Amino acid sequence: MIETPYLLFLGDAPDMLAAKVAIGIRDWRPENAVGQISLEGCGADLGLTEMTLDEGLAAGARTLVIGVANRGGVISEKWKAVLISALEKGYDLASGLHNLLRDEGDLVAAAQTNGRTLHDVRVPTVAYPIATGVKRKGKRCLAVGTDCSVGKMYTAMAMDAEMQERGLKSTFRATGQTGILITGSGVPLDAVIADFMAGSVEYLTPDNDEDHWDMIEGQGSLFHVSYSGVTMALVHGGQPDALILCHEPTRDHMRGLPGYKLKSLSELQDVALTLARVANPDVVVAGISINTQHLSDEDALAYCAKVEAEMGLPTVDPYRHGAGRLVDALAAI
Repeated sequence: MIETPYLLFLGDAPDMLAAKVAIGIRDWRPENAVGQISLEGCGADLGLTEMTLDEGLAAGARTLVIGVANRGGVISEKWKAVLISALEKGYDLASGLHNLLRDEGDLVAAAQTNGRTLHDVRVPTVAYPIATGVKRKGKRCLAVGTDCSVGKMYTAMAMDAEMQERGLKSTFRATGQTGILITGSGVPLDAVIADFMAGSVEYLTPDNDEDHWDMIEGQGSLFHVSYSGVTMALVHGGQPDALILCHEPTRDHMRGLPGYKLKSLSELQDVALTLARVANPDVVVAGISINTQHLSDEDALAYCAKVEAEMGLPTVDPYRHGAGRLVDALAAI
């Protein structure tokens, strides 16, 4: 188990999107986030107290969490001095990057010398099966997006929280490093060998009560040429009964792909439904989630109303405005 609370390491993250791991922990487990620590030139600020390593320890932090999700998931050499110092001062380290802590000799040596633990959460711990496509009992909802980092995890978590508050049967199923760090369990999907990705999602979402919903954390985008593979594994392995379309309206190109324009929500609906019906012919699009963090209150409500009129589906920002209408839509399925 990863010891809490955390001091969140932002490193030299160029912007807030690059710090999405730390942001997720701050928003969903604020009791575990005592503060942040960043390097010169960092473009992210969580609004938490900026601390030194010593100040973090004094505030009770037990683990330094690398809160950055950079392209390629690499441990920067610029971070090493802080990471090694943290181990020397008594912190454990936790990371969800593809570049594993355990593969860095200097970090391993520092951890061994100081009796500390390195936690790599993006490492599969189960021998996952190949997907069978056999229909499972219970219900499943999957968030799919027009792009990466548009709020798929927040949508699933907000809907799960709303269902829990109503006394309904629901489980959030984490499929990425942030969700796993928040909830303590899940499948690090993009680190699973390709042939077993869909099977790992089947494993994550087994037979359940007929009135139980698995709220599956989405990954990537069917339109993103870098990461569409993980999305396909979720669409087929998850066998969703309901899809929630997720979109961030202020972008003019795909995340990290300036040559690719964002597709529309109607295009996403057509493609996602076509592919999801391969595994579940009865799947429906239940609603739309809009990430309005860069819009004013007035503009956010106006944009959601515009999309709802165009698409004919309940449209909200579930984190900003609540997930009630999306959960209502599931109840009608």
